[in-house]
Order: sequence, then structure tokens, then C-alpha cells
Amino acid sequence: MIMFFLVGLLVHVIFFISIFDIYFTSPLVHGMAPQVSPLPPPASRLLLVVADGLRADSLYKPDANGSTRAPYLRSVMEETGSWGVSHTRVPTESRPGHVALIAGFYEDVSAVAKGWKENPVEFDSVFNESRHTWCWGSPDILPMFAKGASGDHVYTYTYPAEREDFASTDASRLDTWVFDEVKSFLQSARVNSSLMSSLQKDQNVFFLHLLGIDTNGHAHRPMSQEYLENIRLVDSGVKELVSMVEDLFDNDGRTAYVFTSDHGMTNWGSHGAGHPSETLTPLLVWGAGVHTAQRVTEPQKYSDGYLQEWQLEGLRRVDVNQADIAPLMSSLIGVPIPLNSVGVLPLQYLNNSDQFKAESMYSNAIQILEQFKVKMAQKKETTLSFLFTPYQLLTESRQAEFINKARVLIQLEEYEEAISLCRSLIGHALEGLSYYHTYDRFFLGCSVVLGFTGWTSYVVLVILKTHAIHGRTHEGRHTHLTSSTLLIGMFLIIQRSPVTYYIYCLLPVPVWYSQAIWQEHKALVKYFRSLSWVLSMLLTVCAYVPTSTHSSLQLKQGLPLLNQMISWTTLGSSLFVPLLSSTRLFHRLLSIFLSLTATYLLLSTGSEALFPPVLSWLMFVWINIEQEAMLSQGISGRQELSTLDFSENIDITKIRQLKLDDIRRSYFFVSFSLVTLFDPASVYCFLTVFNPFIMGGLMMWKVPHPTHKHTHTTIYSITNLLFTATIVIYNINNVHTVFLINVMLF
Repeated sequence: MIMFFLVGLLVHVIFFISIFDIYFTSPLVHGMAPQVSPLPPPASRLLLVVADGLRADSLYKPDANGSTRAPYLRSVMEETGSWGVSHTRVPTESRPGHVALIAGFYEDVSAVAKGWKENPVEFDSVFNESRHTWCWGSPDILPMFAKGASGDHVYTYTYPAEREDFASTDASRLDTWVFDEVKSFLQSARVNSSLMSSLQKDQNVFFLHLLGIDTNGHAHRPMSQEYLENIRLVDSGVKELVSMVEDLFDNDGRTAYVFTSDHGMTNWGSHGAGHPSETLTPLLVWGAGVHTAQRVTEPQKYSDGYLQEWQLEGLRRVDVNQADIAPLMSSLIGVPIPLNSVGVLPLQYLNNSDQFKAESMYSNAIQILEQFKVKMAQKKETTLSFLFTPYQLLTESRQAEFINKARVLIQLEEYEEAISLCRSLIGHALEGLSYYHTYDRFFLGCSVVLGFTGWTSYVVLVILKTHAIHGRTHEGRHTHLTSSTLLIGMFLIIQRSPVTYYIYCLLPVPVWYSQAIWQEHKALVKYFRSLSWVLSMLLTVCAYVPTSTHSSLQLKQGLPLLNQMISWTTLGSSLFVPLLSSTRLFHRLLSIFLSLTATYLLLSTGSEALFPPVLSWLMFVWINIEQEAMLSQGISGRQELSTLDFSENIDITKIRQLKLDDIRRSYFFVSFSLVTLFDPASVYCFLTVFNPFIMGGLMMWKVPHPTHKHTHTTIYSITNLLFTATIVIYNINNVHTVFLINVMLF
């Protein structure tokens, strides 16, 4: 049985990893030529301010008294600049949000393997294309743009990571630190001729990452006084900073300003999903090359009701996708659009000639088309010629036709038609990029599903041979296994496929073949005496720790060290303490329940802590009901539950036959589901300083904690038959989930 579990674990790990290769591979390609408009840009420098975690409604919506929380930014919207809503994409996290803003593409989930901090694949950005970029802010965000930059022209200034503490008395001090550092930097330029010389050059970028709002939102929620007051602090800081910049450059009118956010936040202080409170972020642009406020009298095209709620129906609103901001910033200061950008230049923000707009749009179209060409060439190179199917709407002849026609229209000064044609080319190129990016998805999906259904069929065969058919197993031929493996391997070698493709494509061969050479395996597990009374005391302590921690954080006294030590000790001990308990059924189940519930209590934020005891009570009652039902039916050879022991050997001659009721009993456990929150507050008993790896791991541990471990142990305690049958049903649901991912993404 041990070998059965190990093989099953391996198959499930491969199945889980395959989801990333099928749906979440990196979209980046390399080898494109940079594209930039030949006309002079309107701005010499750009100031980008990103208020991390700022929701659009928190900035735009007036308070209960009808006054704004950000008077300076409101005046920009009403007088000197243009505004709108920037629509982010899932996952709504800081790293992918900043990558979309500054590099212009939507990062794949593979970056989570490095905690959203490092670069799984190096990429181009507005900072990299600039002459100089000075950055101030969080150590979680700034280093990734400096690391990916070519040359030594991106300068970062960060505070210590320990300051990013959700239990801090006032997280707005993070933003105060940034503003103070920038002010000191600008003041030093007046006495530092070398620095001033660098600042006077064109194509410079200043980037301010303000993390205070996000940290206060996590710690106190977005409706709290701390969160709202932090917005006021940012508004006054931006006002003072703009004044200093204009004064430093003698009001030359060559500075462009962009104020936005990387993501929003739910009412309960989390982000990462696709709720409007997380995906709708503010965007304000003003300064050189930008339209001033546009008054409108006609109803605008937006039907979401926000214009009326925010009292902004009289001002033109221009919404964009988050990646569109990167080409906008590039056009304002005249640097090449980031090579991997998929953003479309929002011309409504630009206050420039039609020729400038047409040339900028043409550069945008060529830049995206270059990615399409490289992607197509890569896929063509790794696919057998007779199997390659090109994207029909953008063949090589069609590409040349688009480019030549757009160039002619610009020369004839038919700028509107040229812009329209470039938009059409961008649309086709983006569709083509998606086509080649997902080119192998069907092939990989079929291979993985075939392997997983093969494993499921094998488990079914185990059930039948153990509980229904006691005949000899049919021996397959080794030549079939060898020949199939060689054929598939040669096919993958010819196509120069990645290593993981070999695993996914070869997995079905031994899995299906094993059904012909199936052999039985037996296992013995021995345990020691029960420690239930110790776990009961531990459970009492763990019920007190969250309350104590919550009170300490409310008083802004931080996470008590004793509580933190108890939490980590409990988590570690919960993995092995149940193994020290008695092998008697009820003793073992009670130990597992107490151990898992103790950890779950530490990860709970409210009434969800009631789920484990209610689930355990329901399972206990159900086991007894099923046992009594079988006894009442006169089934012989059944032991009383109180006498069952895990350490007993299984007599194959006494195993009962498979019955229809067994499917019902197995399905009973599959019907359980746990509704839990991915809230950072769940891990405050363990740590409060931001750490994506540890926090994410704890929240992922919380989800299956009370359900799968307890359920599987309970099923196994009744009969191996039900345990194996439940695995079959779970596997069917897992295959269904793979296809649901595709529906959710597209």
C-alpha cells in the first residue's frame, strides 16, 4: 500500500505542476528591435507616483460631508489634467501590477515561485529605456526593475524590509519616508552640479512607490481612519513634490506627471482576485503633452454608475487597461515602448498634433507586431512543418500590406485612417500572440488528462481486484511499453520539446500499462500511545492566542513574541503528534482532530473556526450511522467501531465485495467543501512583517487542513475500499477543474 500512495502522490504532483505549463507559461519573447516615434516628445522628464493598494472609489468618491479626501489631486482632475480608471488583471498583486504599469505586459503566475520579487524571465521596461531613473520606495518592488535594466542608470533608494510591518503603529510613515527622501534628493541637486547636469537631460524618470496605503488597508481595512488619512497624506505630499519639481526646473513646462495604483483592495483588506474593488484603480495624468480637463455635457459611455457616485459626470473620463500606461509614458518622454509591452497607446490623454499621434500609434503597432513575428518563428521552429498551422489573419503578406498602407496614409496626412489601421493591426497581432502562446495547450492538456484518467482507471482496477474479482492478473507485453515510449520520445526530440513535455506525454504509457501487470502491495503501520490529553491542553492555548494577538494589534503594540513562538511550535508539532497516539480508531481520530484544529484556530479570523469541530462531529455521527445500518442488514464479519485498530493486518479472504452503497459512502466525503478567506490577517499569529512565501504558504495550508486530512483519515479508518473509491471521485473532479481554469482565464 505504501508504494500505491507514493505513486499516487507522484502522479498528483505532476498533474498539479502541469497546470502551470498549460496555462501559466511566460508570455515573453526576445530578439525584437525597439520602436520609437521619430518626432520630438512633449516632455523631458516624467514623475510616476504609484499609491500601492489605492482603490479608485477611495480617491474619487467624496466623503460623507461631500468633501474630497485629496483636494490637490481633485483640482488636477477638474483643471489641469485628464483622469480615468485603470483596469488591472488577476492576480491583483503588487509585483504583476507594477510590471504591467512599467513594462506593459501581464506577468504570468510563474513569478510567484520567487515571491513576486525576482525576475523569472528578464524583461524590458520604461525605466530600462530611459536615460536615468531614480526610484524610492519598497525593497519588494524597486530591485526587480534595477536588476532587469541594461547598464547602470536605474538608481534605487529603499527603506529596510522590517518596516513593512502590518502591526506597526502607523504605516503612513513609509510614505513619509519616501517624500522626505525625494525632497532631500531635489534639494541636494541645487548644490551638486554633477547631479543637476544629469537631471537637466531629457528622457529622465522619477518613480515613487508609496506602500503606506496598502499596509494600512491590510492592517485596518480600507474604510478605516488610518487608510483614509493616509490618502490625505499622499495628496499633500504629491502637491508639495510637484511644486518642488517645477521650481527646480524653472517651470519650463517639460515635466509630465502620472498618478495611479497597482491594485485595489476588498473591504476586508485583501487583494489578489478579480473583484471590482481590487481591479479598479485611479489614473491621473497631467503636465507636458497631456490634455487638460475636458468638460462634457452629454452622457458618457460608461454605464457602471461610478460617475454619478463620484460626482464626476461633468468631466471626461478615459479608462485604460493597466498595460496601456507603459506606452503612454514612453510617448510622453520619447523613449522606445518596452519590447514586450502589449499595451495600446491611449491617444485621448495626449495633447499633441495628429501627426505625432499617428506616428506614435504606428510605432506601437510595429512594436507589438515584432513580438508576433518572433513568437511565430519560435513556434514554427519547434513544430514539424506538416503539423504547423499559422495564424491566418496575419500571414506574412498581410503583415506587409498593413505596414505599407499605414506608412502611405501617414505620408498622405490621412492621420485618422492611419490610426484606425494601426489599431486594427494591433488587434490582430495581439490575437496572434495569444494563438501562438497557447498553441500547445490542447496537446498538453490531452496528454495530462490521458495520464490522469489512466491513473484513475488503475485505482478503479485496484478496487475491483481487491473487492470484486479475485482472479489472476493479465500480464501485458513489455514490447508494447518499450515501443510506445520510444515513439513518443522520438517525436518530442524531433520537435525539441522542453523536458516537462516528456513527463506529461510519457506518463500515460506506464500508467495504462500498469493495469495489465497490476500487483498487490501490503503495508503495516505501527504507532504508539495516545497523547490526546496533551492536545486538549494545546487546543485551549491556541484558542487564547488569536484573541490575545488581536488585542495587541488593536492597541498597536505589535505581535507578542510568546504568541508567535506558540503558533510556530503548534504548527510544527501538528505534523507528527497524531502519529504518537494509540492505533485504536477513536483515539487516533481524536488526536488528529485536536492536532489539526489547534493549528486551524491560529489561522482563523472569525466564525470559520467552528468548521473543524462541526465537520468532525458530523463525520463521527455518520460513521456510527453507517456501521449500525450495516449491522441491521445482517452483514456478518463486521467489528464494532470501538474495537477497530489501524495496526491490524488485512485478511484478503474476509474482504467484502464491492456494493452500490460504497459509491454513496465515498461521495459523501467528496461533497464537503471549505469556504475560507485569503486574508493576510489569518497569519498574524505567526508573523506580521510582509513575507509572500511564508504568508502564502500558511494560507494555502489552511484551505485543505480540516477537510482533506481529516476526511481521508476517517475514510481509511473505515475501510480501504471507501478510501480508494473516494480517490477516484476526487480525480474526476480534478480533471474537471483543469477545464474550469481555461474558462476562468478566457
